[in-house]
Amino acid sequence: MSKYQIAQLNIATLSAPIDSPQLSDFVANLDRINALADDSPGFVWRLQTEDGDATSIDYFGSDKIVNLSVWSSIETLHNYVYRSAHIEIMRRKKEWFQKMAEAYMVLWWVPAGHIPSIEEAAQKLNILREHGPTAEAFTFKKAFPAPSAEARVPTDTLGGECPAT
Repeated sequence: MSKYQIAQLNIATLSAPIDSPQLSDFVANLDRINALADDSPGFVWRLQTEDGDATSIDYFGSDKIVNLSVWSSIETLHNYVYRSAHIEIMRRKKEWFQKMAEAYMVLWWVPAGHIPSIEEAAQKLNILREHGPTAEAFTFKKAFPAPSAEARVPTDTLGGECPAT
């Protein structure tokens, strides 16, 4: 079992209020798509209210919705996003969401069992926006491996010899 899991944050700017007719088909699919995530290989956790989704969380503004989740690996998250019925929703995003001018999705490694807060996720998104992809905050297109489980100590320090000998 890996000592790290992948966390992801995805935000979207709504084209209309969440309870509008324009977004009714999106809202009608939420339970199905969230259940698909919950049952997908590699799924660990997702942010949700007592309603079973995160649409009422307005941390980024009342016109934005948020998806925050943790997965066992980048591959399992990628498979859910791009190789499951979730892709049907992705193909229709222009119907429901405005195009965002800056990064709206970020990935980062968390220790296994860690549940990220919305504040932590916002910080990672800001790091990505300010610095581009780094080992601390990245994207599917420019992913970084999980941190090493062991600190690597160079063996050639000072020629590998003890300076006292």
